[in-house]
Amino acid sequence: MDVMGDKATLFETGRFVQPSGEEATPDESRDETADAVETVETDETVETEETAETGVTVETGEAVEEMRLRLAAAAGDAEATSVLGAMLLRRGDLDGAEPHLRAATAAGDRAAANNLGVLLHQRGYADEAAGWWRVAAVAGSAAAAHALGRHCRECGDEPAAEYWLRQSAEQGHALGAYALADLLEHRADSGAERWMRAAAERGHREAAYRLARALDRRNPQYFDGDAGDARDARDARDAGEDGDAGKGGAAGAAGAVVQAEAEQWYRQAAARGHRRAALHLGAILERKGELKEAGRWYLTAAKEGEARAACALGFLLRDAGDTENAAIWWLRAAQDGDGNAANALGALHAERGQTQTAERWYRAAMDAGDDNGAYNLALLCAEQGRTAQAEQWYRRAAYAGHREAANALAVLLLRGGDTAGSEPWFSKAAEAGSVDAAFNLGILFAGRGEDTVALRWYERAAAAGHTEAALQVGIARLREGDEQEAERHLRCAAGGGSAEAAYRLAAVLDARRPPQPAHELGEIAHEKTECEEWYERAAQQGHRRAQVRVGMLAAARGDVCEAARWYREAAEAGSRNGAFNLGLLLAREGSEPEAVVWWTRAADDGHGRAALRLALVYARRGELAEGQRWADRAVSLGPGEVARRAARLRDALRQELSA
Repeated sequence: MDVMGDKATLFETGRFVQPSGEEATPDESRDETADAVETVETDETVETEETAETGVTVETGEAVEEMRLRLAAAAGDAEATSVLGAMLLRRGDLDGAEPHLRAATAAGDRAAANNLGVLLHQRGYADEAAGWWRVAAVAGSAAAAHALGRHCRECGDEPAAEYWLRQSAEQGHALGAYALADLLEHRADSGAERWMRAAAERGHREAAYRLARALDRRNPQYFDGDAGDARDARDARDAGEDGDAGKGGAAGAAGAVVQAEAEQWYRQAAARGHRRAALHLGAILERKGELKEAGRWYLTAAKEGEARAACALGFLLRDAGDTENAAIWWLRAAQDGDGNAANALGALHAERGQTQTAERWYRAAMDAGDDNGAYNLALLCAEQGRTAQAEQWYRRAAYAGHREAANALAVLLLRGGDTAGSEPWFSKAAEAGSVDAAFNLGILFAGRGEDTVALRWYERAAAAGHTEAALQVGIARLREGDEQEAERHLRCAAGGGSAEAAYRLAAVLDARRPPQPAHELGEIAHEKTECEEWYERAAQQGHRRAQVRVGMLAAARGDVCEAARWYREAAEAGSRNGAFNLGLLLAREGSEPEAVVWWTRAADDGHGRAALRLALVYARRGELAEGQRWADRAVSLGPGEVARRAARLRDALRQELSA
């Protein structure tokens, strides 16, 4: 039995790089967080005039409005003065805005006090700005309370920050609710989600995104790290275990509800231009099989500069058969530093035989911090017979924690005769979750005769779905006499496609069957049993002993044609028992010359009964010397009963020849 894990194809990782944290990129939420303290507030909506009939432009309307406000301000209108100051502040005219805002503030206008704080903050006078924000916040300005709360938090005064942010949030200010949620989340306060939800419901896109992430984390059945590979996540979920089916069903339904809500918030944030939300939304839709819409969101995020979305879009196009456009998006993502995209490009070029280009992209993946680049480079070297270089790259990836690289390194060392050096790497890979490594450890310990330790590793691999490991556990349990446990593991292995497991399972079930009454050939007597179905499954996979057994069961049912078909298939594959039984069937049907051909093949392969049959045939034909030769052969081949009968026949033939 060979060790597992020496991959023949290039390794492909998940579709997205897994960053260590969830920090927003600098430009992702700037308009909603970093600049939120600079919100200009007015107590009324300033209307501009733009009508098609008159042809007045927005700029002209603003100029007219500004002139009107200046005249009103000059006449002592405090409200107009405040609005004029806000207009100039928005325009960036700080020198022009400041006297108007101070004048309006002195007249008691709270919006002007808030905006004066914004202006001073922009000039770098944070403490003076905080003073005016306090004035406006006390007067009931939600925007000022938000700005003051953020200022307090920046100064390290979290109690004051919470007080003012709560004042802002409770007045319905979206930025205040988001800032309060962020503060509470930093403290791990359970109330954070309430305010994050409030901000999201008021249209705050970053809040919607973070709320969706929180819902994802609460639901590990669906959580994919940071938009991890949709396909891998789906496989992981399908492989999950649940001891109680009813409980699992309820939990699954609840998880689906949570995931649906997360999707809703991702969708809201993505629709408002949040590129990472678009990435996650695309991953969710891909898992659901809605590939067309998933592609649209990946494209939206990719166009906004999200490298992981460009990489995911490339995989989606590749799966659709459009490798050329896939390569374009992978190239774009790789140039933006996405190691997974660089790996994908490397694999693409390797498949085309462009090994130098493939190696260049694998190295680019390593430079981007993706350990799969080293692993793929090792695979490339191994395929080219560059064993020393392969070992070097396997080691690099293995030391970085790549479990399959550790397993592959161990396989390489084991094949080189370094058993002692391979074991620690197998252990490291197995402890990290490599199923192949666990199975390989079982093989290693079994080879040393440490069957108990080997069985423990086989069981670990079998529990993770490893077919060959399940077969080995089943065989071990059969040796121990634990037929029930053996059957369970053999069923797992047989269901996974193991022909040997299907044959052994059939043998276990066959041994339990009550004796069947004998029937004449040509008479169909009974239906196929479960054990025969398993024999047939193994036979169809080329298992020669199973083919012989299926032939025997068919003969017992009286199905001569079916029996002959399976005996012939086994015989042509090299089964001496198949050849012998086919000979018996042919002789019974009157085709002795052809039977002799198959018995000769079986006898030449060491089948004693076939040699005895040949001795009898040649004796009946009068070819005594040939009969004696085959009788001698049967005596040497056995088994005991055959050897005794063959010896008697040989002695009789000798007497005839000497007479």
